[in-house]
Amino acid sequence: MSRKAPSDKMTALAAVITEKFAWGVTSTSFAQDELVLVAKRSEIAKLLTALRDDVDMLFAQLMDITVVDYPTRPDRFDVVYAMLSLRHNIRVIIKITTDEDTPVPSVTSVFSSAGWLEREVWDMYGVAFEGNPDLRRILTDYGFEGHPLRKDFPLSGFVELRYDDAQQRVVYEPVKLMQDFRMFDNLSPWEAMTSVQLPGDEKATKPKTGTVDYRELARERAKDGGLLS
Repeated sequence: MSRKAPSDKMTALAAVITEKFAWGVTSTSFAQDELVLVAKRSEIAKLLTALRDDVDMLFAQLMDITVVDYPTRPDRFDVVYAMLSLRHNIRVIIKITTDEDTPVPSVTSVFSSAGWLEREVWDMYGVAFEGNPDLRRILTDYGFEGHPLRKDFPLSGFVELRYDDAQQRVVYEPVKLMQDFRMFDNLSPWEAMTSVQLPGDEKATKPKTGTVDYRELARERAKDGGLLS
């Protein structure tokens, strides 16, 4: 599938942003017809303010803040801001990078809605926001260990919780798997729909006597000149 080329409107917008905000924007690119800006982490609040207030921009709505995790990079996180200009009917994506220990400047002073968005990013990924007045968990419990959307977080988690009738409260316990992981050796998606015992499934019930062995039938037809003969 061919990639959609950016419109003249978006190309012109990229040129204006590069000229006006060179102090905060390090590069521009396009994802389909959407402008993506890579910004300096230290300038993110100032840049979002400028994009909001500049008459040529008017990106007055912060739609989302999210993160993409690249565990093998030194700066493993891309913090992504999605903004919308209703006046000009344009969306823009701003990206900054950070590592596990370096906090990102909060933009709650620019957009009050960023408070909850930054809390979600902290909860799910562990990216801290310096200046957020209420940076605490928002989706997981306050006693939750780790950050569940990091790519190195185990699928089973570290602890599980249950309600203890004796203690009359919720208790946390290490995760316990009640059985070993099992390996499934199904060689065909049709295995449960045929009377043929497939190789590797000898542990299953053998087909009843008198049923058609389609593998043997296929071999015989192949000898006679092809499966469709």
